[in-house]
Amino acid sequence: MQRRSFVAGLGSAFWLPSLARAAAPLASDPFGLGIASGRPLPQSVVLWTRLMAVNPADRLDGAITVGWSIAEDERMQKTVRSGEAVAEPRWGHSVHVDVEGLKPNRPYWYRFTVQGKASPIGRTLTAPDATQRLATARFSFASCQMYEQGFYSAQRAIANEELNAVLFLGDYIYERSWGREHVRKHEAGVPTTLDDYRNRYARYKSDADLQAAHAAHPWIVTWDDHEVSNDYANDTAPDVIDPKFLLPMRAAAYQAFWEHMPLSNKVKPAGPSFKLYDRYRYGDLAEITVIDDRQYRSPNACFPESYKNRFLVDCADRLDPARSMLGAEQEAWFAEGMKRASARWNIIAQQTLMTELDSGKDGKHRYWADGWDGYPMARRKLLDAVAASPVRDTLVLGGDVHSFWATDLKRDYADAKAPVVATEFVGGSITSQTGKDTATQEVARNNPHVRYARSEVNGYGIVALEPAQATISFRTVTSVKERNAPVSTLQRFVVEAGQPGAKRA
Repeated sequence: MQRRSFVAGLGSAFWLPSLARAAAPLASDPFGLGIASGRPLPQSVVLWTRLMAVNPADRLDGAITVGWSIAEDERMQKTVRSGEAVAEPRWGHSVHVDVEGLKPNRPYWYRFTVQGKASPIGRTLTAPDATQRLATARFSFASCQMYEQGFYSAQRAIANEELNAVLFLGDYIYERSWGREHVRKHEAGVPTTLDDYRNRYARYKSDADLQAAHAAHPWIVTWDDHEVSNDYANDTAPDVIDPKFLLPMRAAAYQAFWEHMPLSNKVKPAGPSFKLYDRYRYGDLAEITVIDDRQYRSPNACFPESYKNRFLVDCADRLDPARSMLGAEQEAWFAEGMKRASARWNIIAQQTLMTELDSGKDGKHRYWADGWDGYPMARRKLLDAVAASPVRDTLVLGGDVHSFWATDLKRDYADAKAPVVATEFVGGSITSQTGKDTATQEVARNNPHVRYARSEVNGYGIVALEPAQATISFRTVTSVKERNAPVSTLQRFVVEAGQPGAKRA
């Protein structure tokens, strides 16, 4: 079965929002939110689905047994593992299966069954052994898929890429309606409860193109702010400043995130706490470090005034070395990982633009409060760890800012001669509304460490790794307002081993 025909066969899904809470029987298609795989390791993957009721907003009644199987062929005739899982009401009747005992670096196909009904067949891929010599590896990186603002043609294109895994870097859902020229609607208000967040995920996951991307590749995921509340920092947010209100929301949001992602049963959230950061190894070629810069960060600098004006000008608090983006425990974990790294490339998968971006004029410095510029000493600490790593080639991948960027990362931006310690690429947005390119270009011209910037286009990135070089492609759709819009390459870059900095290819 070719990938394109496999993806096309997934069909369309459904969603009818409601505030109904009655118990209900299974839908005729209980797998209406799709299937997925994730956390690819050399001998294991996680398989995911969530059962749906006849009315997708209703609750199913009681625990339900779900069969699963994984095979070495697309016709599911060479089954290597199978079993049963229990979809529990407590976890929204989601199913997470940690499949062990698989072979490294090979494709597998899988499906679920319940009460005589079968899901579509999905395809996944295990990671190579840690010591395997690997000639190449390919990953997509993407973020920001505001449902109302566009169709998911980019996800359909990702489904048809040849990839080892999808790296999704945050803003899988949006908690509120905003922007212009909507092509469809959330048809519900701002979520604050577990049921609200479940319904929002169900709305997004009902999209057939998003289902296709999940069914075609294993996903490695992290989150950003909109999975909880816009620009939230740890236990407070511009619209929900009081922690006693935000933390219950965060607990609901984190549980809904776990319920709808292909994440292991070993990492279930506990109230408003959820250890999401993780590390993956692809043979001797790459180690991927996935970080969480939302849950543990210090409040915004000059809080709470900075929640009114999201830019920081003359804010001394910004430079406080005690302020953290990752929290002490994750910082130590990250530094230890960099110290022990031994693959050809380090890949850091994180949420947002990391480089310094000064948008000030007339001698004044102006920085965005919600990103790494609001935490420059934490950024320097992270880049210190990168610079100290025995692996000399590091790529930082990001999202969040709804635009494409290629930048040089330095520990000291005030020193024009400071060495480049890593190369950064930000992969646009799947659908989320972009800013004006004229403004982007003006900021880029005033920040010489920016190699490339582009707004007013949507899409994703591809990173293709080889021992001697990494090739990064920015892929864009012609219009997010049209279904099945074509995708093309906007710009391609090469980073040569031992020579940090992006070169246009």
